[in-house]
Amino acid sequence: MTGAENLTYVYAVVPDTGRVRTAVEGVRGVSGAAVTLLGEDAPPEGEDAPPAGEEVPLEGEDPASPVVFVISRVASHEFDERTLKARFEDLEWLEDIARAHHEVVQVISRQDTVLPLRLATLYQDDERAREALAAQRQVFAERIALLRDRSEWGVKLYINAPVPPKDSGADGADGAGSTGSTGTLSPGKAYLQRRRAQHSVREDHYRNAQEAAQRIDALVARFRTYRVRHPAQHGALAGPEENVLNDAYLVPDDRIESFRAALAAVAADLDGVRVEVTGPWAPYSFAMPPQPEPAQGNAARDGPVR
Repeated sequence: MTGAENLTYVYAVVPDTGRVRTAVEGVRGVSGAAVTLLGEDAPPEGEDAPPAGEEVPLEGEDPASPVVFVISRVASHEFDERTLKARFEDLEWLEDIARAHHEVVQVISRQDTVLPLRLATLYQDDERAREALAAQRQVFAERIALLRDRSEWGVKLYINAPVPPKDSGADGADGAGSTGSTGTLSPGKAYLQRRRAQHSVREDHYRNAQEAAQRIDALVARFRTYRVRHPAQHGALAGPEENVLNDAYLVPDDRIESFRAALAAVAADLDGVRVEVTGPWAPYSFAMPPQPEPAQGNAARDGPVR
């Protein structure tokens, strides 16, 4: 297969360090293709890349210091725009691609800071990829500096589904349907009473969820975190509970344990709500600067929680 028949698939942006060059050796990515690094300037003909042991200083690194793409080559007939549009409807194929993409990112993240890019970030060839890298080098370097020594953690807040009150039956044996000296409630009134009780419980859970969200905001401000707000999950993703908060936080690595412990206790005294903390994840939520927020609405926000 000639180079003209290949596309350049980009997984991530990374600092150009010896650790990264060592990490990608022997790694296979999408379609089993070998993973390599691509910088702005191709090495002169016959000249090898810098030796793997040579490090680029990380402490106090200039935002304009070298960054490179993590790439592999994929067949154009499998990843052209028309084919991709159809294949993104094939969940099995999509899962395979997503897993391969994620594995490449994870391998590198164990060795150095990694700025993961979106699934199926493709260029016509290496030259086009180099142009894109050069055009966004400053932004990429600044994001890598932001991510250094931090990891992404997910924080979700759920409201439990209220348990329907038990039917007291015609005789009102549990007291819920009793009207005292006037005898039992009719089936219709008993039903309405149960619905009111269920609604009251749900309202209590929503108030508790609001209190929990306020506590989370106050708590995470102590950890020098950055936050991105994702849409709440629904349906099968949320399960039987209602997801009302779905945040991603960029947490300093030396504060992770205290961050997790504090969040584990944040809603311990609140009925009907649950806080879930997951991670660490590759920092996909913080890969690029946020878009300007619209005048109205709840757009995702990326910035320090003050």
